[in-house]
Amino acid sequence: MLSSKPNVYAKMCPSREVLAIIGEKWTSLIIGALAGKTLRFGELMRCCEGVSQKMLTQTLRHLERDGLVLRKVYADELPLKVEYSLTALGDSLVPIVQQAKEWAEDNLLVILANRQAAES
Repeated sequence: MLSSKPNVYAKMCPSREVLAIIGEKWTSLIIGALAGKTLRFGELMRCCEGVSQKMLTQTLRHLERDGLVLRKVYADELPLKVEYSLTALGDSLVPIVQQAKEWAEDNLLVILANRQAAES
C-alpha cells in the first residue's frame, strides 16, 4: 500500500503508471468503443481501425487486469464466444476519454496548421 497520498508528479509514485496506461492510444480508443456497449473481439478490431490483433489482445488483458474491462467467456457456445464490457471503474473513465476525443477533433485543424507553420 501507499504510505502517502498519490502524486503523479512524484518520481516514485505508482500513479504515474496508471496515468501512462490511460494515455495509451489503444486504451483510450477501447474505452471509448466500449462506452455503453458490450462488444466481441472482432467488433473491437473493426471499431478501433489500425489496431493489430496482438496489440488489442495485450491492451484488453491489461485493462482486464487493472479492473477497467470485464471479459465474459461463454464456454457453452461453439465457437467460443467472448464479450468485453466496461466495469464501473472503466465506465468512470468514459467522460475523460470522451472529453479528450472531442478536444482532439475540435482542435485538429489548428494543430495541423501550427505544425505546418513550424515546418516552414
